[in-house]
Amino acid sequence: MADSYSTLATTLENGVFTITLNRPDALNAYSREMGVELGAAFRMAQRDDSIRCIVLTGAGRAFSAGQDLQEIKDCYSEGGQPLDFGAHLRNQYNTLITRIRSLEKPVVAAVNGVAAGAGASFAFACDLRICTPKASFVMAFVNIGLIPDSAATLTLVQHVGYARAAELCMLGEKLSAEDALRFGLVNRVVEEDHFEASVRTLAEKLAALPTRAIGLTKRALNRAWTATLADQLEYEAFLQATAGGTQDHTEGVRAFLEKRQPTFSGQ
Repeated sequence: MADSYSTLATTLENGVFTITLNRPDALNAYSREMGVELGAAFRMAQRDDSIRCIVLTGAGRAFSAGQDLQEIKDCYSEGGQPLDFGAHLRNQYNTLITRIRSLEKPVVAAVNGVAAGAGASFAFACDLRICTPKASFVMAFVNIGLIPDSAATLTLVQHVGYARAAELCMLGEKLSAEDALRFGLVNRVVEEDHFEASVRTLAEKLAALPTRAIGLTKRALNRAWTATLADQLEYEAFLQATAGGTQDHTEGVRAFLEKRQPTFSGQ
């Protein structure tokens, strides 16, 4: 797949669509152009049935340093127009986070270095996180007098609970990969020499699984946070009726009965 982006690099292999934030000189800081291109890449990933898993990672030594402050520095100059933070988030961040969470395919954050500010928020919005020992997470917002955004106040509480989330958000201290694993914030920490191979193995395993069932599972997990027991039981019954009508369900049962490995098509 040929890249048509200036801030991203993308590849598609064995059902895995890898999106690499590609501004290494700026530590992959988020710019307006990157936001537009990420939106386009994730829209394509949703529509293309050959894509069955998405990996989000960074080029160079960082995952993402968050908002590119150079892009908005004029807002802080004398006489400059102050930044409308609400509009900035609604127009550039919120739709992207919503797309990652609602995309009915697994999204893996391969955190290769520092993930700070909104860069950390992007990683937290993904379904799974795998990182190297050099990776770190920093809720840097408080250090410049802001609150965490891009859904981090929700996803952090979901991942690690209120007390840990409050500590990370209020102190703004760097969290190492080892501590992130201990907190339950990341799924795996893999030595750098084996990182790319481990990410590929995990992503290809996800891509080979029944994609429709994974998408429906994401729906159920996203809804569970605010549901009552009765509501969630009914919603699971509704989604299970959908999953039970897929080709992959039939293939899975037949493979089990025939004592062979299933071959899922994503349908």
